[in-house]
Amino acid sequence: MSNARFEAIKTISSFYKGDLVEFTEKLIQTSSISGTEKAVADLYIAEMEKLGYDEVFRDDMGNVVGIVKGNEEGPSIMYNSHMDHVSPGDYANWEGYDPYGAQIDICEIDNQDKTAKEIVECIHGRAASDVKGGAAAQVYAGAVLIKFREKGYKIRGNFMFTGVVQEEPAEMVGMLHLVDKTFKEKGLDYDAMVSSEASSLKLYCGHRGRVEFLITVYGRTSHGSAPWLGINSIYKAIPLITKLKDELYPSLPVDEQLGKASISLNIIECSPGALSIVPDKCMLSIDRRTIPGETAESAKEQIQKIIDELSAQDSEFRADVRVKTALEKSYTEVEYEVAKDMAPWKISTDHPFVKAASEALEGLGQPVKYGYWDFGTDASKTAGIDRKPTIGYSPMQEQYAHTPYDKVRIDYLLKAVEGNAAIFFKAAESKENIFMPLEW
Repeated sequence: MSNARFEAIKTISSFYKGDLVEFTEKLIQTSSISGTEKAVADLYIAEMEKLGYDEVFRDDMGNVVGIVKGNEEGPSIMYNSHMDHVSPGDYANWEGYDPYGAQIDICEIDNQDKTAKEIVECIHGRAASDVKGGAAAQVYAGAVLIKFREKGYKIRGNFMFTGVVQEEPAEMVGMLHLVDKTFKEKGLDYDAMVSSEASSLKLYCGHRGRVEFLITVYGRTSHGSAPWLGINSIYKAIPLITKLKDELYPSLPVDEQLGKASISLNIIECSPGALSIVPDKCMLSIDRRTIPGETAESAKEQIQKIIDELSAQDSEFRADVRVKTALEKSYTEVEYEVAKDMAPWKISTDHPFVKAASEALEGLGQPVKYGYWDFGTDASKTAGIDRKPTIGYSPMQEQYAHTPYDKVRIDYLLKAVEGNAAIFFKAAESKENIFMPLEW
């Protein structure tokens, strides 16, 4: 790509700045808690139609898709965002900001590396940083490509924006439906994916996986006044909890980029759950973070081994473990029962797709830095399962996600439009095959 092309990207992106900010405000002002995304989906569809996307549609689950078609053959690169957000929580914690107000003001905010504060314009509100700011920047990157095409430039391949439902529950149900059902029905495919999850304009290259386990420890009821007649399942769970904490957790592997695999006991419940009855079931909800090379099955086997050891030592000890599931219903009434299992993934900074993205940012004069998410994303489908090249690139900053300080920098919004457009051009115009499947 020539310097003239990079300058043209900046010029055209700047032309859209006012519309970009207004669209971001509209998105933030529209509540879209998981399972209630219809109104915000309508906004995405209307905006892409206004901007001149070649194809815009909503699938039967409520996901939205907008495609800018190139005038030359080339790859299809998916730019993905989720449309839902978490609850704003107690409004009193928002320090004078309405979580759905999308108020713009001058504020002191972290720089890219959280090493200093800068005075910049920000838009405040729930989902500004997860992920409505990033989604708006992706939609307007498509508009930049449309404007290039109108001016007679050749566009190789297809730019595809996808907005999916129900990412926040962490089962990938919207993304799974979109890729495995909708794409197949419509004859669509994708060669790579760019996620809008918060990355502070860095290129993010992976995250750990997440599996939720339910361990049930069994006992026998008796009257609370005569506990010796029963088997207290809570007491039976104590040695299991101790082994999970003191033996399994320290032994878990470490990935050089993603960090240590982990296990955390986050919920304890018992049944029947009455004061005068010794409980015959103790349920332990486990959050297990996996690294490449681990699977839900291998993580389950580790817990099962501890259960087997305790059963051999204590004839009264009985327990089982399974991956938790959840029933998810979209705003269009489509239902899935899905496993709480998200795969780990990473992509090398030397992968050709990442190198193309870094060269695109360099051409714009943006610093090239890399990072990895602490949390999980729908990239577990595209990279962890489909093994398609995937990166994160976004104007949003991770430290503000899910907090009452939720905000996005307007200067970063504009830079992200430029970066997304440049990444598409650089990757799509590559003369070599840069979309090699991921391996680790």
